[in-house]
Parts: sequence; C-alpha cells; structure tokens
Amino acid sequence: MAVPLSSASAPAPVSFGERWPPKNSARISRGKFSLTAISLDDYLPMRSTEVKNRTSTGDITSLRVITAVKTPYLPDGRFDLEAYDSLINMQIEGGAEGVIVGGTTGEGHLMSWDEHIMLIGHTVNCFGTKIKVVGNTGSNSTREAIHATEQGFAVGMHAALHINPYYGKTSVEGLISHFEAVLPMGPTIIYNVPSRTGQDIPPAVIEAVSSFSNMAGVKECVGHERVKCYTDKGITIWSGNDDECHDSRWKYGATGVISVASNLIPGLMRKLMYEGENTALNDKLLPLMKWLFCQPNPIALNTALAQLGVARPVFRLPYVPLPLEKRVEFVRIVESIGRENFVGQKEARVLDDDDFVLISRY
Repeated sequence: MAVPLSSASAPAPVSFGERWPPKNSARISRGKFSLTAISLDDYLPMRSTEVKNRTSTGDITSLRVITAVKTPYLPDGRFDLEAYDSLINMQIEGGAEGVIVGGTTGEGHLMSWDEHIMLIGHTVNCFGTKIKVVGNTGSNSTREAIHATEQGFAVGMHAALHINPYYGKTSVEGLISHFEAVLPMGPTIIYNVPSRTGQDIPPAVIEAVSSFSNMAGVKECVGHERVKCYTDKGITIWSGNDDECHDSRWKYGATGVISVASNLIPGLMRKLMYEGENTALNDKLLPLMKWLFCQPNPIALNTALAQLGVARPVFRLPYVPLPLEKRVEFVRIVESIGRENFVGQKEARVLDDDDFVLISRY
C-alpha cells in the first residue's frame, strides 16, 4: 500500500536564484538563472598529450623477467578468466615482475579491441599492485595504435608495447614518426621482431627516439650484436629470444628477458636472470626453449599448458596443437627438468587429438 509523503519528508523545491548552487560552487549565468558549473576533466577519456599512467619509466626499465602471458579460452572461445587469473598468480609466485597482455603469445591479433582493452583492464584491476602490466597496444596503423594506447593507459596499464608497422611497411622516417606519435602517452617498450613484421627496426630509429622520457627500451629479437649495439649506448634492452637471453643478459648487457618460457617455468627464468652466469642451468633449459619454437609461437606453449592442466585444450584458429610426437616430447622434457619447476599441480600428460577443441567463430 502506498504511503503518502508528509510535507516534512517531501523534498523542498529548489530556488535557482537564491538556494542553488551552494555559495562555494562556481556559477555560470544564463539569463536570470544560475547553473552549477560541472568540470568533466575527471570523466573524459585521456587526451593523447596526457600521461596518467601509474608508474614511471624507471620502474619499467628495472624489470628483468617479463612474461608474454598466454590467454586461455573456454570451449566456446571466450576468455577463460579463471584460468588466466590462476596463470597470472603463478607468474607472481614464480618471481616474474611484469606481464605482456595481448601480445603475440597472448594472441592479441585474434582479439577484438574491446576484448583486448578489457583484458588489460582486468589484469590491472586484479593484479596491478603485484606485477607490472604492459599492454600490447601497437598496430600497423598509427591512428589505431594511438587510440588503443589511450584506452590502455585509461584503464591503468603501466606501459605499452609497440611493434613497428607490419605488412604495410614504411620508411625509416615513417618509423620514427610512428613511434613519436605514441611515445608521449606513457612508458613504452618498442618491439623489434623482423621475422614477424617483415621489417627490421634499424638502430637509427631507436637512437632517434631514445631521448623521449617515456622510452623504456626495446624488446630485441635480432641477436646479441644488436643487443650490444644498444647497451653500449645506455639503451635498455630485453632479449626477445628465450634461447639467447642468458648470454644477452650476462655477456652483452641486456637488462632481462621478455619470455615465453616463463609461462611454464617462471622461477627458473628468474634464476637465470638474477643469479649470475649459469651455463649449466641454461643448457638444461635449452631443449624446452627450442621445443617452444618448433612451430610458430604460441602453438607449442598452448599445447604445453593444456598438457599441464593449466589451460583448457582450446585453440582459436588458425592455431592448432602440435602433432602427437611433439606432445610426447614435451612430457619427456618436463620429466628431465622436473615437474616441480613447472606451473600447475597436475601431472604432465600426453593429450589425444580428440581432446583438443578448435574454434573458428567466437
């Protein structure tokens, strides 16, 4: 039954001329009425010239183990956030200091931008106080890279990862202009992987943009000599090749590694980057590192995490699992390194072809 409002409980009418706004509020005069001036600065998306990130470039350049983290899926192809959160927790527990979200390993190229930015924001909200979140917001379109990076920093990522424009390649001057367009927004790691982009980023480009305060460094996949070329000039470098990262770190001056293998063995990768030159450990891990790249990444990693029971055996096409003989080889590698050094609690097992789910529409 409706209860009528008493005159005491009824809201009082607002007199714009005298009682509203409060005397400390700003007023805008429009005719005979006064309206409160509301500032939208705290609600509008960040502008490309603003830097609202939550960390400094120096906080990024100090990281030694950054995991290019895998994105697990549900059987219908959507993100499996429960498995993803568990994997991130394993990275934190194993000593990884940062994660690349939606990179090549995380299959950012198979995501919509809505999915991509959501996953960055989710990672920041759940884990941003425990691990640095680097969002892969690069693109071969400068306009798209700017927009995605604005969104990434708006949801709180600590740094951006930027590839050079691929397929529709540009000139050296175009590369410099592309990176100059995104660097003002926040700490940035530039990613050089010619085997994927079809174009090397020459040292002249990196040197041209190295004076930007937001230039954190380079994920470099060309090799040791290129690493040394930069480290001799004081430019921060992360090895982008797991099988080279030990020597890049201890012989050529790299700061650390942006790693695929650390999805599986974060503790051992931390040991490799922190505890001095260790040829014996590096040699022990090389068979795993080689196996991870026996086919284009992240095919092997996806297969491995499924066989460890850490992620469901679900693949977004065009990726498909490794053939049976390689799946058997992985279990043997786990046994040789020691199951206790790998993520997850289940025993490594060889999955059958029928265990895998391949998704073409999601």
